[in-house]
Amino acid sequence: QLQASGGGLVQPGGSMRLSCAASGTIFTFNTMGWYRQAPGKQRELVATITSAGSTVYTDSVKGRFAVSRANAKNTVILQMNSLKPEDTAVYYCNGYKRSYGNFWGRGTLVTVSS
Repeated sequence: QLQASGGGLVQPGGSMRLSCAASGTIFTFNTMGWYRQAPGKQRELVATITSAGSTVYTDSVKGRFAVSRANAKNTVILQMNSLKPEDTAVYYCNGYKRSYGNFWGRGTLVTVSS
């Protein structure tokens, strides 16, 4: 299971940190990351990071968000800075392991509004 924490209401230009930890797993995820789904839109990739530390970001968050992980703990962090109203969405933690597939957290709502 993946358990996310963080989320809530933040003003435009503010910062927020999301954390996600896996429990009950006996392996290290090949890739961990975050996806988000805004109202009326499809779920989209936000940022991912491999166990080797390679990262991928969607263009709209480059330079503002940073993803990191602790492999031994199967945890992934998303530091979000300079938040914009268009970042408002439900954020989902993801872990992928070859031969096992994708694992998803329940989602946490991030609302950017004044």
